[in-house]
Amino acid sequence: MKVFINKRIPEIGIQMLEEAGLEVVLPKNADLSHDEWLTYCKDSDVILNVGQNKYDEGFFEQFPNVKAIALFSVGFDSVDIEQANQRKIPIGNTPDVLSRATSDIAFLLMQSVARRASYYFEQVKSDLWGDFDPLHALGQELYGKTLGIFGLGRIGFEMAEKCKKAFDMNIIYHNRSHNEEAEKKLGAKYVSFDELVNQSDVLSVHANFTEEHSEIFDESVFKKMKSNSIFINTARGGFHNQKHLYNALVDKEIWGAGLDVTNPEPMMYDDPILKLSNVCVLPHIGSATIEARNGMAKVAAENIIAFSKGEKMPHCANPEVYQ
Repeated sequence: MKVFINKRIPEIGIQMLEEAGLEVVLPKNADLSHDEWLTYCKDSDVILNVGQNKYDEGFFEQFPNVKAIALFSVGFDSVDIEQANQRKIPIGNTPDVLSRATSDIAFLLMQSVARRASYYFEQVKSDLWGDFDPLHALGQELYGKTLGIFGLGRIGFEMAEKCKKAFDMNIIYHNRSHNEEAEKKLGAKYVSFDELVNQSDVLSVHANFTEEHSEIFDESVFKKMKSNSIFINTARGGFHNQKHLYNALVDKEIWGAGLDVTNPEPMMYDDPILKLSNVCVLPHIGSATIEARNGMAKVAAENIIAFSKGEKMPHCANPEVYQ
């Protein structure tokens, strides 16, 4: 069985695949063109995908040889799950192993924005330290504030737990269903989407992205948020309309924003949102720790090895494919 990996992953994953007797195809060029990527897909039984390559109806029709896909990510919005199900193609993903690392980034962004850390770092680098000004670019404290979580799954729970322990924040959330563990351990309160938007001092996005969520955080939503509120997105850039977010920040409809994902992604270096003192933007590094990336490589390999043995993938985004 031939496994195509489009970018190098931590060695532990490659070693596991090879020790399982699988043929690993890893191009020397890490930046494949789209046509080059398609050529490798044509000759592969399984794809271990790194990045946001699209697996839609057209792909599956063009490459009936592909029997399984293992994603090097938790999110699986790049795959048309319905089409995969029709063809009995399991889609593996890597939950759990990066929950802590990603929630760390959300927590970091929240504090960086609250205290305008990015702005002040740029001031120091630009030799603009200046004299003491008691009223210049003040931040805000987070103690006792209300954290709103949109999508209280594993990562959202980690974020909520950090905020509860560090700042004794009140936790509210909006989800497809109730999270009884969060309600019991953190005193989290389930609220409607409108209540989440209206009541949050910090609103952090952690949901799985679907088309129904496309730019759900737009002009109409930002207008409903508190003027002191901070918007955090470490999930997918598609959740927010970036132009509307910029306008909301400039018009002081919300207080600040921290982004590890952008819309579009990657964003342009001269995007005006980067000039704002109440914004911190990172280049999608939620899982960028040695521990998390090693864990992702291991889980992705486990998914492929199980498939090669005719077993169910232990971490499958479309478990219904086995029914």
